[in-house]
Amino acid sequence: MFSGMSNHSIDSKGRIVLPAKFREELGSTFYLAKGFGNCCIQAMSIDEFNSICSKIMELPADKAMALQYTFSATAVEVTPNAQGRVIIPQSLREFAQIEGDALVIGMNSRVEIWSKQRFDEFMASQKDTIAEALSMLRL
Repeated sequence: MFSGMSNHSIDSKGRIVLPAKFREELGSTFYLAKGFGNCCIQAMSIDEFNSICSKIMELPADKAMALQYTFSATAVEVTPNAQGRVIIPQSLREFAQIEGDALVIGMNSRVEIWSKQRFDEFMASQKDTIAEALSMLRL
């Protein structure tokens, strides 16, 4: 399970260093793809990627195709270099609007990579939803 959040930066070649504990869980090769419903990049193990693809294929054809175009078609298999850096393709960096500062966030079964500014904006927009969710948990 992935948890935690850390600040990182994307270098001029589009590379980012993912935390060692995340790299260990992701495996020596893993996938990067567009986030589901958010302007972020998802990193997931090969097993998690294959599981999601299988679930997509169980959907009605029109829904499956829509998700294949936005998820499967944007996915790229990556392998960290000796320094633990992975190259994020330009198309994914543009989608997530990541230049320079980035946040790497553990999200249970996957990792998300966000523009720090976009994440701060997203969290500000979630105050009511967070309050309602906490109320439902009775914490």
